[in-house]
Amino acid sequence: MQLIDTIKEKFSSANIVMKVIYITVFVFLISLLLNTISFFFNSHGNFLIKWFALSPNFDLFISKPWTLFSYGFLHDGFFHIIFNLLILYYFGMLFLEYFSPKMFLNYYFLGILVGGIIFLLSYNFLPALKSRNALLVGASAGVMSILIGLATLVPNYAIRFQWIGFIKLKHIALFIVILDILQIPMGNAGGHLAHLGGALTGFILTQYFPTKKSTSSKSHFFSKNKKSSNLKTVYKSKKPVASAINKSEEQQKIDSILDKISKSGYEALSKEEKQFLFDFGKK
Repeated sequence: MQLIDTIKEKFSSANIVMKVIYITVFVFLISLLLNTISFFFNSHGNFLIKWFALSPNFDLFISKPWTLFSYGFLHDGFFHIIFNLLILYYFGMLFLEYFSPKMFLNYYFLGILVGGIIFLLSYNFLPALKSRNALLVGASAGVMSILIGLATLVPNYAIRFQWIGFIKLKHIALFIVILDILQIPMGNAGGHLAHLGGALTGFILTQYFPTKKSTSSKSHFFSKNKKSSNLKTVYKSKKPVASAINKSEEQQKIDSILDKISKSGYEALSKEEKQFLFDFGKK
């Protein structure tokens, strides 16, 4: 019971990204257990796959419409889930710096939905795929929606990779999209098309349906990257000299932080510098 209580406490205190990850890992462990039981007792297979994976067969889909979402919680193997959840964790946490938890869910599940629809349509209307049987599992479409949506908002955000250096979000997003396109003829074409559907969802949501928070975040981020001369005009006033000196010191600190962002990216800032930038943006 203590273990269960600890798990409940961890889950309730987690943010929305970690909650999605916890649920996905739990489903994966149950699926592994069912696969093991099926192997040793020669049962009728994994019922999770049977009832919750998305089939391109319209008759099967109509009888199990929930699979248009539930497939996103299933994964085909250890490396499949690890790759998806590592990307979801890193970019999901960054996503929450610019978007609300509710927006995270919107991007994630709309990406899964659109990815699933594209999978269905591709296997029923594309001649090259019509004769093939497949099942769609995996959170990749939702993960792609989060990544591309974030990259659309802050394309020049730089992330430091060991041995490589700093890479901008727009280049990471472009690389992953191109990789999916190139892999379509190599197998799992429907899966890669679903990934692209998720990517398109993230792009459209950020580009054409900006919310109040994402818009203000975008303005906040890019206003800090303008030339310092533009920032200085904000503080022209007829206040006492002491106040002007304090603002001059504050401006120097802002300039120093901006220089650091331009050279090393936002990630390189210390916790204190990020808090100072956040407080400054509220003024």
